[in-house]
Amino acid sequence: MEILWTLIIGLLAGIVAKFLMPGRDPGGFIITTLLGIAGAFAATYLGQAIGWYRAGEGAGFIGAVVGAIILLAVYRMVAGRRSTTV
Repeated sequence: MEILWTLIIGLLAGIVAKFLMPGRDPGGFIITTLLGIAGAFAATYLGQAIGWYRAGEGAGFIGAVVGAIILLAVYRMVAGRRSTTV
């Protein structure tokens, strides 16, 4: 159940991250949503490693959005460089 909740939070976090970071994304809406899910998982496991969350406790919505924004920014930098060098 914890993984399902993290997926749902990540989906919503990806949508919010897209609205907070407008502009053209090389991958579109689906990639942005997947990055939101990855951001939620990253925030969960990083927060557990640091001690912000207990084992079995997922990241909050704000943590997931921050993780999604960071991953989206990194993705834009990497994908932007790749498309200009080809």
